[in-house]
Amino acid sequence: MKLGISLSGGGARGIAHLGVLQALEENGIYPDVLSGASAGSIIGAFYAAGLRPKEILKILKGKSLLNLFSLSFPKRGMTTLKFLKPMLLEHIGHDDFEKLKIPLYVSVSNLNSGKAEIWNSGSLSQIVEASSSIPILFKPIVINEQNYVDGGLLNNLPAHPLVDEVDYAIGVNVMPVGEVSNDKLKTGYSVMIRTFQLTVIANSRTNYPLFDEVIEIDGIDDYSIFQIKKADEIFSLGYKSVENCRFLRNRQF
Repeated sequence: MKLGISLSGGGARGIAHLGVLQALEENGIYPDVLSGASAGSIIGAFYAAGLRPKEILKILKGKSLLNLFSLSFPKRGMTTLKFLKPMLLEHIGHDDFEKLKIPLYVSVSNLNSGKAEIWNSGSLSQIVEASSSIPILFKPIVINEQNYVDGGLLNNLPAHPLVDEVDYAIGVNVMPVGEVSNDKLKTGYSVMIRTFQLTVIANSRTNYPLFDEVIEIDGIDDYSIFQIKKADEIFSLGYKSVENCRFLRNRQF
């Protein structure tokens, strides 16, 4: 039976995907196909290249990625993810979707057309960079004269690439609905980030019916999308979330 897993975006919360993958591996379960958006595309790229979850965790806890999830609102306008491509190339060793050990589909948002797109060919680092470029914080990535931003904006839990390829599709959503208090909505920046999050949450849930099972991470709401320093705790939440999942209990794989 062929298994597909979709990894949602969610900033530092995406570390929970590694906990999920680690728990699955310990039970002898490995995905045959992956899809991802934003942080999920970063995790997906490393994993599809053959790196193990704890190896990826170590990389993501490094100083370079700390910059990605520890941002305040840019004082001089939008910045770029210039460190992401070198990091991917260093640890993956190539820049080609076709050389990955597991097929990977990455969600990106086309600002020109206003449509979500799925890519599985071309420059791996460029597409992952585009998928991870959070609007407002990062400049769009230009590909073929089109401007691309965070895949989570329009398709945060990409299911369609998996539907026709696998027998069982699992979505892992690290951006479930959660309330925030008024004290976390006091600045224009916090309101913009919350607005983006609500857009991401809404389009994630739209794809739920396409999956055989969706994993939502208990307790993930306690962590912001920028708390990479809490990586070990977030990893543990993902790991624990697998314990009571239907696909594992039924031993379908």
